[in-house]
Amino acid sequence: MEYSPASLTDAWWSQVFATDVRAGEPQRIGDGLVGMNLRVPLESESTHVPSSVVVKLMSDDVTSRTTAVTLGNYMREVRFYSEIAPTVDVRTARCYFVDFDDVTHDFVLVLDDLAPAQQGNQVIGCDVNTARTAVVEMTRLHGPRWNDPKLFDVSWLQRSTDPSGPETINAVYGAVKGGFLEMFGEAIRDACGVAGLELVHELGAALVAFLAGRGVPRTLVHGDFRLDNLMFGDMSGDPTCAVVDWQTPAHGDGVTDLAYFLGAGLLPDDRRANEDALVSLYVSELSRYVGDASFDDVWRRYRREALAGVVMSVVASQIVQRTDRGDAMFTAMATRHVRHALDMDSLSLL
Repeated sequence: MEYSPASLTDAWWSQVFATDVRAGEPQRIGDGLVGMNLRVPLESESTHVPSSVVVKLMSDDVTSRTTAVTLGNYMREVRFYSEIAPTVDVRTARCYFVDFDDVTHDFVLVLDDLAPAQQGNQVIGCDVNTARTAVVEMTRLHGPRWNDPKLFDVSWLQRSTDPSGPETINAVYGAVKGGFLEMFGEAIRDACGVAGLELVHELGAALVAFLAGRGVPRTLVHGDFRLDNLMFGDMSGDPTCAVVDWQTPAHGDGVTDLAYFLGAGLLPDDRRANEDALVSLYVSELSRYVGDASFDDVWRRYRREALAGVVMSVVASQIVQRTDRGDAMFTAMATRHVRHALDMDSLSLL
């Protein structure tokens, strides 16, 4: 069947939970740049049926939907919940039901509603205590599969050693860089000076070297570990942070997630004042799983991977549906990631 809000009938819900279920009106939540997220209230006499769930469907925007299908975003999220989630310790939403069409990539995910937990806000940023909570949770994703050779057998994961990857991303970066600078160049100049614009151009020339030089993949990474994809607060049990939106999982360097999160999750002054301590926290918590984690090694890779946020800002901002909130988010990401890469002198490490 083709999934849409209209297809989520009482009869369908009753099949999902194998008992009589009555569903309320779906309410759209979140920004849904590449997918549609709905909160659906449910009623049933059966105690195993939750009172509310979150449903994920294909985007109703043609551009975003085409992008997600082409990049395999829907497929990867479905397979993460089906195959990978049980093998890591990171807090995620419980998955009640999943369906996926291998040909059209039409899909549905029925997930636990984490409310009253609150979604982070990438535009506003977060305080240092919130960042600490997120960093600890990040290690619960990276640690369990660190240097796990079985990840090489998971063919659908994006992988930093894909021989065609650097050239492909380089071509996309070159094609969209002009549009990115037209939209965000003034904000970058205001926040970072001419040096910020120069970094965007220079990264284009060095992008293949950056991507090809990442080395052997180490672990499972989220690929878009940012505040908008984190839920904080009053969830049952510990921890107090959950990670959502698993459309870009990859086999790569966990430090990429770390640099990406800190680079734009914190405002620049807070980041500068606290990033040494936050990287130390990452190393300390990762040591629960990894015996040879060292600050010096992680810090070197952290400085280099500050460039990953610039790449994401340039490319992602140009291939999804444009919205006012999306523009604000990408402005925050672009300016903060460029500032981060300048502060880390990242290009000098290539």
